[in-house]
Amino acid sequence: MEETPPNTEEAKPSEEETSPEVPIQPEEPEEQEFPAPASEPEEPSAVEAEGEATTEGELKPEEPEAVDEAEQVPEGEPESEEEAEVEEEPEEERWRIEEPIPSSMRAIKIGKVVINITAGKSGEPLDRAITILENLTGQRPCTRRAKQTIRTFGIRKNEPIACMVTLRGPRAEAILNKTFSAIGKRISPRSFDRNGNFAFGIKEHIDIPGQRYDPKLGIIGMDVMATVERRGYRVARRRRAKSKVAMSHRVKREEAIEFIKQRFGVEVGLPSD
Repeated sequence: MEETPPNTEEAKPSEEETSPEVPIQPEEPEEQEFPAPASEPEEPSAVEAEGEATTEGELKPEEPEAVDEAEQVPEGEPESEEEAEVEEEPEEERWRIEEPIPSSMRAIKIGKVVINITAGKSGEPLDRAITILENLTGQRPCTRRAKQTIRTFGIRKNEPIACMVTLRGPRAEAILNKTFSAIGKRISPRSFDRNGNFAFGIKEHIDIPGQRYDPKLGIIGMDVMATVERRGYRVARRRRAKSKVAMSHRVKREEAIEFIKQRFGVEVGLPSD
C-alpha cells in the first residue's frame, strides 16, 4: 500500500480570521422614560373667580389687607412730626402781624414806637390820660416831670405833667397800624427826619379803631413817634465796647418812606386841600 504523504501545507486561516479586527463599540444604555411630574393646578384668575362666585351664588369675603405695624398710627396721636409741631404751637398773640419781618442785615424794621400824652398838670387830668393810654396799648405808662417852672401855665419844676409808653416788636407795629388808621393812612413827608424816623399827632384818641368815648375820661390827643433802623444798631447803645453805626448802614429818609409805604400801606404826601 502506498502511504500518503503528509500534508505539508499549513492550514490557511479562514477569511474571518484574516479580516482585520474592528473595535466593538459599547452599547449605549437606553434612556429610561420617567413619568412627567404632575403640574400644579393653576390658580383661577380674578375674572374667573368672580364668574364662579356669581354662578354658584356665593361671594367670598374680602380678606383685610395686611397693614405693617410700623405704619399703624394710634388714634389721638399726630401722623407726622410736622403735624405735631403745628399742634404744639401756641395761639398767635393779638399783637402779631401776618407778614413776617425779613431777617437780612440790610432789611429795615421798626425799632420802637413811643406814644406821649401831655396833660399839662398833675392830678385828675394826668390820671385820665394814663387810663386812656393804658387801655390803648395794654401797658402801664410812666410819668414825665416838668424840667422848669412856667408860671404862665401854672407849671412847677419836677411836677408830673405827662405820661408816655414805649412799645417794641410786634406790639409796636400793631399799634402803628391802628394809629395810621386814625389819620387816614396818610402822612406828610415833612414828618421824616434825615435818619428815617418819623412822628405825627392824633387830635382825638377816639379816632383810633377800638377806642370808644367815655364821659368820665373825656377826649384827649397824643403824639406818636417811631424809630426806623437796621440790625446792628445795638453797637451804639450797648454799655461795653460802644461803637458808631457806619453811614452806609444807616437808614436814609427815602428808604424809610419806601418802607412805610410797602409795610403799612400808607400814602406819603402833603395833605390835599
